[in-house]
Amino acid sequence: MLQAGAALDRRAALVWLGTGAASLALTACGAGDAEARSFPVHYSEAEWKRRLTPAQFRILRKAGTERPYSSPLNDEHRAGTFVCAADGHPLFSSRTKYESGTGWPSFWKPLPGAVGTSTDHALGMARTEVHCARCGGHLGHVFGDGPKPTGKRYCMNGAAMKFRPD
Repeated sequence: MLQAGAALDRRAALVWLGTGAASLALTACGAGDAEARSFPVHYSEAEWKRRLTPAQFRILRKAGTERPYSSPLNDEHRAGTFVCAADGHPLFSSRTKYESGTGWPSFWKPLPGAVGTSTDHALGMARTEVHCARCGGHLGHVFGDGPKPTGKRYCMNGAAMKFRPD
C-alpha cells in the first residue's frame, strides 16, 4: 500500500511527464500548414535564427508556445498596434484586445488581411492555428469562445508580437 507522500510524488511525476510530452509535441510539430506555403517575406532558417531571439524563433518558426502570464504584452493597455515580431506586419489593434483570463494576449478581431489560418493537429485534435499573413510566422490559435461582436478569441503568444504605440 502506498503512503500519502508516495502517491503525491507519483501523481506529480505523471503530471510532469504529461506536461513535458505536450511541450515536446508543440515544439516538434513545426509551423504546420503555414510553413509549407510561400509568403512575401521569407528567409532561410539560419537567417530567421539570426533575426529573432531564441524564444521568438521557437514560437514563430517552430510553432512553440510561451508560458501563460509570461509576456509583458498581457499588461499592455495603451492605444496602438500589435505587430509581428518577425517582420513588423500590423496584426491587431489595441481596440480589439481584451482580458481573456488565459494568460496570453487575446483579441476578438485581427486587422484586415493581417493573419492567415491553418489546421493544427499537434495535440491530437483539430485547432485553428493563426499565422502572420506576410511571413507565415506562428502567432497562436483562434477559438470560438470570445466576446461579441465576433465571438472569437485570438489567443496569441506575446513573444510573437511587438507593440507600437499610437
